[in-house]
Amino acid sequence: MSTTSISQLKVGENITLGNVPPSSGSPPGVAIRVFVSGHCGAVGVSTGTATFEPLEELAYHQHDCSEAVTLLSGEAIVLVDGRAYKLRELDCIHIPAGVSHSVRNESADSRLVAHWAFATAEPSRRFVEAPRLQTVRGLGKPEPGDPEHISRFQETATYELSPGALFRDLFKGSLGSVGICGGYGRFQPGASLPCHFHEYDESITIVEGTALCLVQGNRYQVGGYDTAFVPTGKPHRFINESATDMAMIWVYAGSEPERTLVEPEYCVGTLPWPGPSVFRNC
Repeated sequence: MSTTSISQLKVGENITLGNVPPSSGSPPGVAIRVFVSGHCGAVGVSTGTATFEPLEELAYHQHDCSEAVTLLSGEAIVLVDGRAYKLRELDCIHIPAGVSHSVRNESADSRLVAHWAFATAEPSRRFVEAPRLQTVRGLGKPEPGDPEHISRFQETATYELSPGALFRDLFKGSLGSVGICGGYGRFQPGASLPCHFHEYDESITIVEGTALCLVQGNRYQVGGYDTAFVPTGKPHRFINESATDMAMIWVYAGSEPERTLVEPEYCVGTLPWPGPSVFRNC
């Protein structure tokens, strides 16, 4: 069976290439790329990356919704209302709506790449005056009463969803996020998840290796930060057909992870999809 090209995308799911041109509104020294948003039909979620040149900073700003930032490469200094944290690769910080924050690349010779996710399909920001630096937390965590939450990757629990598919939840409702949840999945060679669908939209960014993405009979090869948008109720799965590990950052437009497993033929397309309502009523 042939693999669908980007130009042959069907109505519904969408693939955005990882090297899509940066947004025209990107500030100097920071290339902001949008992968999933209202432009592809998403509801309640948007995702993308921000690439920081050496010593560059995204100044203090606020959002009207939850935001989660996961470091993909490099190290970052994240300031939240005057509290300074250091984030290392795959650490994740969640910042609630209305909380001012900034992100800085302190390396003099390396770029920093961060994955961002908002609980809105129309991402925006408003810049605000920087508060006074109050405390340096470094590699520590927020204290009780602080609105932000940090998941240190090396301390985050791992669970196996299927043989060879290891997952970590980085942000979700029980950790303070509102309207979005997400995390990291690592697939060993040959590993995959069963065919399934969700009650909300999903964004999946491939951050290591390559994957075969199956969505209701359509096939896509993705890698290099390529991002799949899968709408509510569409059966899909990702398979690592390579000889090396594959990893992804997944984001749902819901506060807690959930999935409904269905027969693999619905993902391959050899069995007509009756729609998610058939399974919701079971």
